[in-house]
Amino acid sequence: MNFISSCQNSNIKEISNFLNKPTLQKKAGIVIIEGLKEISIAITAKVEILKIFFCPEIISYFELEKIIGEQIVECEICEITKNVFSKIAFRETTGGVVALGKRPEKKLEEMKISEDSVFIILDAVEKPGNLGAICRVADAANVSGIIITDLHTDIYNANAIRASLGCVFSLDVVCADFNETLEWLKKNKIKSFAAELKNSNYYYETDMTGKIAFVFGTEATGLPEKWIKNSDTGIKIPMLGIIDSLNVNTSVAIIIFEAMKQRKFIKKGGKNE
Repeated sequence: MNFISSCQNSNIKEISNFLNKPTLQKKAGIVIIEGLKEISIAITAKVEILKIFFCPEIISYFELEKIIGEQIVECEICEITKNVFSKIAFRETTGGVVALGKRPEKKLEEMKISEDSVFIILDAVEKPGNLGAICRVADAANVSGIIITDLHTDIYNANAIRASLGCVFSLDVVCADFNETLEWLKKNKIKSFAAELKNSNYYYETDMTGKIAFVFGTEATGLPEKWIKNSDTGIKIPMLGIIDSLNVNTSVAIIIFEAMKQRKFIKKGGKNE
């Protein structure tokens, strides 16, 4: 175990550099995971932990051992002071632990599909907080996976990890282009529903059983015409006030749980089956 008391230490400089320039994380194939719940879920999801930075003034080694489990003997452990921890912590309430892990790389063709699978397709998602919130919804509804087309953020952005409480690791979240995703839907006979305001079909009047995927755009621009034209059907949420749309993660939650209701909330066909 290494003891680090200086912010000039090479390990601290490395992680600080990753924090200041998030694009370097992707290039290096690593992800920074902060928070006890988030790290615990990442480990359960088989994310390889490379380094652990913990502050014994906040969390004991015994508590750390319970969270990390068997991987604690395989990764590098760095005991750091409270001052050093404050320099690398993205937020204050993280339980005194920051982990450096190997970035998961998941592919569309590896997604598991059953006869009752539900997928979420997000086009041009740009706010990591929205992505994280959608991951929490997806986990709660036991969806089979999330596909992101025209990605404008990093799946493993710190805000996405935080907002998802680590579910971005336990779910199958993949990036794919439009044509690849459309071909995959057709090949696997998955019915697609485009969530768009101008459609005449209300979501709660639509049959959502079987293998399905819901396609969502952004609050700013909505769903691109290519998705509207190439989806099997369109659905909308009735808007009764003065605004004409909802935050995308709210829309996802409303529609996904209608699908769960139609399935009588039976847990089958999802990622955590």
